[in-house]
Amino acid sequence: MGWNDLTVNSWNALRRALKAAPGRFNLFSPILAGATLRDRLIACLGAVLSIGLTGALSGLAFGQNPHLPLLVAPVGASAVLLFAVPASPLAQPWPIIGGNVISAVVGILVGWLVRDPMIASGLAVAVAIAAMSLARCLHPPGGAAALTAVLAWPSIAAAGFMFPLVPVGVNSLVLVVLGWAFHRFSRHSYPHVAPAPPRNAHGTRDAAPAERTGFTAQDLDAALGDLGETFDIDPGDLDQLLRQVELRAAARAHGDPSCADIMSRDVIAVGPDADLPGAQALLLRHGVRTLPVVDDAGALLGTVGLRELAAPAAAVRAAMAPACTAQAHQPAFSLVERLTDGAAHAVVVVDEAGRVLGMVTQTDLLATFCRSPRAGLDRDAA
Repeated sequence: MGWNDLTVNSWNALRRALKAAPGRFNLFSPILAGATLRDRLIACLGAVLSIGLTGALSGLAFGQNPHLPLLVAPVGASAVLLFAVPASPLAQPWPIIGGNVISAVVGILVGWLVRDPMIASGLAVAVAIAAMSLARCLHPPGGAAALTAVLAWPSIAAAGFMFPLVPVGVNSLVLVVLGWAFHRFSRHSYPHVAPAPPRNAHGTRDAAPAERTGFTAQDLDAALGDLGETFDIDPGDLDQLLRQVELRAAARAHGDPSCADIMSRDVIAVGPDADLPGAQALLLRHGVRTLPVVDDAGALLGTVGLRELAAPAAAVRAAMAPACTAQAHQPAFSLVERLTDGAAHAVVVVDEAGRVLGMVTQTDLLATFCRSPRAGLDRDAA
């Protein structure tokens, strides 16, 4: 059992124990979907390193000026988002930098124009929300940046309009750079890029295959409108999540077969030095649409189909395309997205060394979808 499995199991056990406890202890139950103990520990480590280094670098750059704090409090709140929920739209580089700087500017302006601290406090946060929304950089710690400028106005006034840049802007920029470097090692994508919606690969006006039978982007927008709530998740991530839920439900309904269960094992392959007419003859003779290209040791180099063989080339090596691959233990239904994108007709199943074990085609996957689990059980009982 690896470290990730151990931490996930420990976290799930803790969740079950807390849910089984009396009601008052349920307050400690995690509220973030997908949160694991490993992720929380990584967030803690990232906060320790980033806040410490941000303060140290700011101190080296600007010295120990008593009127210029090395760190501003909103940076601590930004670190929570950056390391605990790095996929959040609120935790991306522009919201962190732009949100904090713009809000600090708003706080300076309101503190200068409105002398009553109570009125100025509410007005600064309200205007900061509006400004961040218009600039598409909504960031919750920005409200704290605006409030800091107002409540600490006597000392902030000495720095004047430099305060939004130094230290707020510098702190935010350093934090983002450190967060990017840290997440390179923590296996989190940062800055987070939401997946693109399904597209039609054939250049026609038809909807993408995944959208013809499932929900569409318009359905997702309409559902969000029906709920009337704002959720801290990119619509592209929400689309991917719901499609993954559909695949999981389909896999559960069909017995969750693996690629090894449904793949063809007698694979028709071609060498990289074969000529294109010979490869095309193999495709037509066996009635297949994709040929793996393998070396003498059976390791996968790429694939060719009629599309690749139509290009002028002296040998298969020059015409082959990158292969779409999977492992034998992967759930077969995890291949649905790749086999319905309009580009790939087959997925090559390989071992750890990259040697070809089999292939899963669109036909294999369709046959698995159509097979009745109940009928299979009845045959086994007979």
